[in-house]
Amino acid sequence: MNKPFKPEYSNIQWSYDRDHFAAWCEGRTGFPIVDAAMRQLNHMGYMHNRCRMIVASFLSKDLLIDWRMGERYFMEHLIDGDFASNNGGWGFSASVGVDPQPYFRIFNPLLQSEKFDPNGDYIRKWVPELAGLSDKEIHDPYNRGAGTKAKKQGYPKQIVEHKGARDRALTAYKQGIDSGK
Repeated sequence: MNKPFKPEYSNIQWSYDRDHFAAWCEGRTGFPIVDAAMRQLNHMGYMHNRCRMIVASFLSKDLLIDWRMGERYFMEHLIDGDFASNNGGWGFSASVGVDPQPYFRIFNPLLQSEKFDPNGDYIRKWVPELAGLSDKEIHDPYNRGAGTKAKKQGYPKQIVEHKGARDRALTAYKQGIDSGK
């Protein structure tokens, strides 16, 4: 008998941590590229597709927050919000949709930041409290010697540690797959 959904689509144990969700929505996660993208969304009602993928992966995999909360937030804030595109993009990023990326594909926000905003121009525009940092420091201020400056400017520390969050997500997805067998 065919199941209507693959097990990993419906058996993930999502988090509903309201503080983490609020930090993501407000652009205060401590991950500069994520924060810049969310601040742009909140200010303009728009963000580039690469940023949409970064913040969606971060919410659903680093924070393990139910992707549907992010999908709803996008639809409430995007000026170019389209249900099919938005829903499909979130399903893809969270590895739960009809055409998902593999669940083990988890964007590293630091690597994404360095690759797609190498000089930190985007971050400087949307996270002005980090504008005075060097090109290297701006991507990860607390781990690259600029923590005192970042803290003094009011920039938060990372709300999760990416490696640990990645490991937690992989475990949750694997458990979801195994429980559906």
